[in-house]
Amino acid sequence: MVRMIVRHRGCTPTIDPTATVAPTAVVSGDVTLGPGVRVLHGAVLTAEDGRIAVGADVVVMENAVVKARKGHDVEIGDSVVIGPHVHLNGAHVGDECFIATGAALFPGAVLEHGCEVRIRGVVQVNTTLAAGTVVPIGWIAVGTPASTLPPDQHEEVWAIQQGLDFTGTVYGVERGASMREIVRGQSDFYAAHADDVVVG
Repeated sequence: MVRMIVRHRGCTPTIDPTATVAPTAVVSGDVTLGPGVRVLHGAVLTAEDGRIAVGADVVVMENAVVKARKGHDVEIGDSVVIGPHVHLNGAHVGDECFIATGAALFPGAVLEHGCEVRIRGVVQVNTTLAAGTVVPIGWIAVGTPASTLPPDQHEEVWAIQQGLDFTGTVYGVERGASMREIVRGQSDFYAAHADDVVVG
């Protein structure tokens, strides 16, 4: 596989001359990479009708996925590490944050300055972490202000999460929509990749 810089929905990535994108990475759509950014092997930054803005001296490690959608832009501040296999979707990440291996940040999540989301931690939709917050290994942050709970407290997490409109935020449908409705909408939306153009 060759590094792919992709024009998507008419938008071409803007990459600072001091940034580097590994030969097996993908940068697609309305993406801006700032000075000193490093996008490592297998990472994908894809702006799906939204915008991704990455600050200075950010490292996006192997196989991370950073995705923006309409209404859920991604903003990543300066001096941030996005660890291997991270899923970062429609979130805002402040300066000097550390997102560890396998963490997941969902649309509408906001991490203020200096937060840490440790290995396999989750920040749910529409959840805000105050500056300096740490989400422990495997724990879940949910709500605004965030409650941080261990995974064995599913009922407590679910009680908060129900009010955060996951299906509306992520899929743009009412809660209770069928999988056929959700997947048809996703299929139609992603069909726009048929018009992608590799530009670099």
